[in-house]
Amino acid sequence: MSALALIRQLWQHSAWADEELHRTLRAAEGEQVEAWQEYLHVLGAEEIWLSRLEQRAARTPVWPSVSPEEAGTLRTTIAAGYAALLAQLDDRALNRPVSYTTSDGRRFTNAVSDIVTHVALHGQYHRGKVNLLLRQRRQAPAPIDFIAFARGARAATQP
Repeated sequence: MSALALIRQLWQHSAWADEELHRTLRAAEGEQVEAWQEYLHVLGAEEIWLSRLEQRAARTPVWPSVSPEEAGTLRTTIAAGYAALLAQLDDRALNRPVSYTTSDGRRFTNAVSDIVTHVALHGQYHRGKVNLLLRQRRQAPAPIDFIAFARGARAATQP
């Protein structure tokens, strides 16, 4: 598998996991304020990094405060943005440097591949936190392991 194919697969997993988690949070009983905040941070960070890759202003802060319906729209928009970006890349473009300014004002330059890999790993870290918060409130977690995505069959869960 080429690096580009792997990165595309990682992003497909991220988009799938975002959708699964959104569905799980919508179905959860009671208020899940902390879990929603953590989930929205996943979306906010994905949007911030997408805006850096596209060299445009971000549509949302890194910790957005939106309704579940707006989160669904944001998730769909972000997924389409990454899909379009990755569809136009070739292996050489993965090494393209992207310069950006962080939220605290520091300037950095990283390769496209480093940024997209970071987005996938960062998202999965926070999705895990969302699942922990759900479990702590006796709610079923979203089975979002990569292997479940790859095999097309849900992983076993335990609340």
